[in-house]
Amino acid sequence: MQPSTIQVNEIAKVWPIASKAVSALHSRVQYKNAVKLLDDLIDRVGENENHPLASLMETIAILICKII
Repeated sequence: MQPSTIQVNEIAKVWPIASKAVSALHSRVQYKNAVKLLDDLIDRVGENENHPLASLMETIAILICKII
């Protein structure tokens, strides 16, 4: 799915905050923060695939796995 201009504009509004959670992991500190966020998401989302944060949890897990 390719984002439309409207979607990109909406993403741009929240990206300064969202990018703190979803970005490439370049340092040990970023890695540790991502692991902490993933732990928090797991506690909140659990196994509920329909939870609004489920895709964020999966995305953070993928970013972490790329480092390991």
